[in-house]
Amino acid sequence: MITPQKLRPRLLPLVLGGALLAISVPGYAEEIAYRQTAPPDILLGPLFNDVQSAKLFADQKTFADAVPKSDPLTILADYRMQRHQSGFDLRHFVEMNFTLPHEGEKYVPPAGQSLREHIDGLWPVLTRTTDKADKWDSLLPLPKPYVVPGGRFREVYYWDSYFTMLGLAQSGHWDKIRDMVDNFAWELDAWGHIPNGNRTYYLSRSQPPFFALMVELLATHGGDALKKYRPQMEKEYAYWMEGVDALQPGQANKRVVKLDDGAILNRYWDDRDTPRPESWLDDITTAKSNPDRPATEIYRDLRAAAASGWDFSSRWMDDPQKLGTIRTTSIVPVDLNSLMFKMEKLLAQASQDSGDTASANQYEALAAARQKAIERHLWNEKAGWYADYDLKNNKVRNPLTAAALFPLYVKAASQERANKVASATSSHLIKPGGISTTTINSGQQWDAPNGWAPLQWVATEGLQNYGQNKVAMDVTWRFLKNVQHTYDREQKLVEKYDVSSTGTGGGGEYPLQDGFGWSNGVTLKMLDQVCAKEKPCDSVPDNPPAANDDVAAGKRSTQ
Repeated sequence: MITPQKLRPRLLPLVLGGALLAISVPGYAEEIAYRQTAPPDILLGPLFNDVQSAKLFADQKTFADAVPKSDPLTILADYRMQRHQSGFDLRHFVEMNFTLPHEGEKYVPPAGQSLREHIDGLWPVLTRTTDKADKWDSLLPLPKPYVVPGGRFREVYYWDSYFTMLGLAQSGHWDKIRDMVDNFAWELDAWGHIPNGNRTYYLSRSQPPFFALMVELLATHGGDALKKYRPQMEKEYAYWMEGVDALQPGQANKRVVKLDDGAILNRYWDDRDTPRPESWLDDITTAKSNPDRPATEIYRDLRAAAASGWDFSSRWMDDPQKLGTIRTTSIVPVDLNSLMFKMEKLLAQASQDSGDTASANQYEALAAARQKAIERHLWNEKAGWYADYDLKNNKVRNPLTAAALFPLYVKAASQERANKVASATSSHLIKPGGISTTTINSGQQWDAPNGWAPLQWVATEGLQNYGQNKVAMDVTWRFLKNVQHTYDREQKLVEKYDVSSTGTGGGGEYPLQDGFGWSNGVTLKMLDQVCAKEKPCDSVPDNPPAANDDVAAGKRSTQ
């Protein structure tokens, strides 16, 4: 297989937006292989730009996912020849030269299903097998089946998958979990990182690094998963830490930063600084909204926010109401660094399981140093909660977000600080329908009043880790009732929920999506927490369990 790491320089001319680009690739066979993994904006240049700018499709992801019926260079040459002819019809040209993605038949669940029955019935509906793809398809094949989120998301997504796996485990689908872990391990071997999703246009970035936690989850089902997948875990760690050894204090390289005091932390990054193909016109419009900044800088920050999973949020902006003020790459996120701490701890355990005590000690030392850096730089002493660090202003940021609970989730917080976070969560983030993503309503989907399933689970487990069982059950119960009320009303689970009351969420670049992988997973996991193990429930019970019993404390095994 041809991978980016195996390519040796040779120049391939490609046209993008009217400009001639020189892409380094080796001989003819490798050139074709490279082009098959190049994103559609590179392959199709001005044609891609013109189709997206013409708004031929309501969703810009539609054309990004379209499959050329012949060599894209041939299609591009035909386009250049035909586009100025009288009567040229761009839509007709696209329909003649591309196979457009189409939605399958809308899934209609059997009448009268309980919430659990509905989710169990969705797993096969959301499962895909794409071990091969058409030659010029933006979809990257994977060797084993996988579960997609649903709706417009026709491919696997990295961090979504962990929370989907939690539900697959509750449903007993350990075979699907193993297949998905194998797929992500395969991607690490092929690409050196796990892309945002299995599309060519996602190859330039990753997402919140949950692979080590996926391996940890698989290990609970028996076997030596940590030892088996240690090589891939180490590859992911190397990806996030690339360039760290050459950094001087105050410098950054891609995904890693060294603060003035020498502390090593990570940030989100995308290797490209162009509009995202799946949101092409949106990004161009955003860049034009702030002419005082270079467009490439804004594109990179938009892409980095997509890498964070929080696309988009006031968390990354100077002005919460102006997306053009986004500057993700100059912000050190508390959730990312919590996950990196967890990765280091699990790498230490994997090394120990492999009999490599020296490496285990090394990873433990790295984890200890990162924990110290989190406590020093990602804690807002005045406010009493964890927050992101601002590289531009050299200080911790003020806003409270649900990301503040990640140090509790990975057990990196002190008890005293965990108690303060629990208090802040109760006072500012818990709403009638669950945890609010932030306290700011900006119209972006990763802001109030939206609540997202993964953040509900991180909050619940994090609070339980520090004995804050009453607050944890408050989060669980409110979110479950929200999901149940919405399901009773609309017979579906959705991507995000409005937690200001109960109902479906909104905002963002695209309409609300049904499905939905991580909502299904977290709902099942929470459902089995509020129900006795010996008497599982199919729907959310009328009354919550007592907050101080074994259920609320999360002590009942549901594996």
